Amino acid sequence: MQPPRPRRRDDLWEFIGEHPFHARVVARLQATSFYTIFELERMQLYWSLITSLVERWRSETHTFHLPTGEATITLEDVQVLYGLRVDGRAVALPQYIRSMMRAQFLDIMMHFTGYRPQGDAGGSRVALSAIRDHTTFLHPDITGETEDLYIERYTRLALLLLFGCVLFPNTSGSKVSMCFLHHLQELDSLPQYSWGVAVLAYLYRSMCRASMGPAVDICGFLPLLQVWAWQRIMSLQSPIPALARGEAYPFLPLASRWILRCGNYRGTDAHHNLPLIRDVLDMLVDGQRQVGSLAALLLLSRSNALEHLRPDDIFDMVEYHATESVLRQFHRPQLIPSDPGWVAIHYQRDDRARLDDIYMEWLEQQAIGHHHLYQLGQEMQQHTDIPAVVDYGRRVAQLVRRTLFQARDVARLDHEAQYAAPEDYHPH
Repeated sequence: MQPPRPRRRDDLWEFIGEHPFHARVVARLQATSFYTIFELERMQLYWSLITSLVERWRSETHTFHLPTGEATITLEDVQVLYGLRVDGRAVALPQYIRSMMRAQFLDIMMHFTGYRPQGDAGGSRVALSAIRDHTTFLHPDITGETEDLYIERYTRLALLLLFGCVLFPNTSGSKVSMCFLHHLQELDSLPQYSWGVAVLAYLYRSMCRASMGPAVDICGFLPLLQVWAWQRIMSLQSPIPALARGEAYPFLPLASRWILRCGNYRGTDAHHNLPLIRDVLDMLVDGQRQVGSLAALLLLSRSNALEHLRPDDIFDMVEYHATESVLRQFHRPQLIPSDPGWVAIHYQRDDRARLDDIYMEWLEQQAIGHHHLYQLGQEMQQHTDIPAVVDYGRRVAQLVRRTLFQARDVARLDHEAQYAAPEDYHPH
């Protein structure tokens, strides 16, 4: 798989750097719960890492297939890493919004932002560059004496830029849906919605599309995927940049430790890193993954599906949140999950073709070792007072080792077992 890259996007962070928010806009954004994302700012994306993870993504289960078992980005990760709420009201659209014509969307845009984009083409979408240009025009007029109405309009434009450039970007990277105005009508109600659920579901959908090839573009909130990998897989972690004496990282959100503004990761994404990252993931062993909290699992297990707004197609979809397949992330023994319960209508609504069931083949290989481990574990519990436990421990270790090597050799899904390094690659 070649490294997917998004198309050139309107640079939100460069725009904000040139037009910093007035204190009144900052206060309004803080009240919406989205200002934390603005504060975290840009992250340099590590495309070799993103590519390697997408190669191991299975659309049937929404999990990464790794030698140590299945893993996935959970609702806990969204809230802890980026501070986005994962409970509350669903981000969904009423029927009358879905059936609107462009002229109606333009009227709503004018009413709530004071700006009406030009042109009749584009459906519900509007160019991010047009919003940026209009915001630039308004910027000098935002002062301490500006009426609240205009502060709210400016804030809505800023949030549309955030949604289109960062949280819900499409593969074009140049447009955002005016459907979001439905939720932006009442800014005070924004914190009541489960935006973290919508962001995660949108990222799930984006990785599904990218993993089904021959996709060349990938969208979604990719910094979440990257920070999750650094936070959860210890062998992928790069050194966290040092702070000045007396400074300390904020406790939450954890993504603040990995942001580019701290000076990290510039120039690390050389093309020859892709084979290296692939091999790191292929050789994972137990103990190299950090786990989440049991309390979070109890919360997440009550959410078997993620309701999510698809702003590109203007209707609601459901993405499954397979916590029963990633129990090892929560200090729980992993049982063999049931066959993924996908139905044809899901793929029809998503314009996707049904996949071959490679998942169950992979799971069978994993289950063989897990079954024997369970039997040996039972024996060890019954003979803890005799020397034979030492021999049982040895047998367990050998079986685990064989199982991991089997997973490494058999479970490579989308790339060859041996990687050819580029001619100009000279490992140190």
